[in-house]
Amino acid sequence: MKKWLGALLALTLVLALAACGTSTSKDNAQGGKKLTKLVIGASNVPHAEILKEAQPILKEKGIDLQIKTFQDYIMPNKALASKELDANYFQTIPYMEVQMKENGYKFANAGGIHIEPIAVYSKKYKKLEDLPNGATLIMSNSVSDHPRLLRMLEKLGLIKLKQGVNPQEYDIKDIVENPKNLKFDTNYEASLLPKIFKNGEGDAVLINSNYAIDNGLNPKKDGIAQEPIDPNYVNIIAVRQGDENKPAIKTLVDVLHSKKIQDFILEKYKGAVVPVSK
Repeated sequence: MKKWLGALLALTLVLALAACGTSTSKDNAQGGKKLTKLVIGASNVPHAEILKEAQPILKEKGIDLQIKTFQDYIMPNKALASKELDANYFQTIPYMEVQMKENGYKFANAGGIHIEPIAVYSKKYKKLEDLPNGATLIMSNSVSDHPRLLRMLEKLGLIKLKQGVNPQEYDIKDIVENPKNLKFDTNYEASLLPKIFKNGEGDAVLINSNYAIDNGLNPKKDGIAQEPIDPNYVNIIAVRQGDENKPAIKTLVDVLHSKKIQDFILEKYKGAVVPVSK
């Protein structure tokens, strides 16, 4: 019995020392200063890449940034709402507003970081004006994407939309002029669009830039037309309401707005991703 108790005490002491050792090593990395853990969800490209570039800067400021990547646009908001994340970085303000309305989320915009212009891609035509009468345009099945895509096509001169409609609520039924009798195929998830394009389906494909870049496409180089820069579609750091003024969140946004990170975005993505500073 005494031997058993002695062994148990020894094991307890070893575990206690090991736990202390883990805490000390983390503290020592900051010269005795404990790090504040910040867990953020992000799309693989460009969001997670930008965050990884910011990690060492944030560590110097006392923040242990942990990045969880997601392949879709649904789970990052679910994870944020359920407090699995402290923030996420993948969405625009209009998308967040739709998600809050549909799901009852209570989110806030902690700061805009960059804009990803959508582009039109085609295996069959080299210029937008080459699209023939009756051409089929393939686009995301996400209804929240449709206002942006349709406004882009209007700015590019392909269609005209009904006046007096909320710009964030446009749908295909709101097209009032369609000189080329374009057809719209909206049966595909946004993440599948690069594969659809590479397979040569449709006459043109409208692809969100994060999915395009993640599949080796550059909107400026490979697209036949690109969305004019629209500040309404800035990609933001989203948090739960009330968290936007937390010191760690404000530090994260400040670092992402820093010249070093903005220069990184410009150099790495060659105009396919445009940094903003507010």
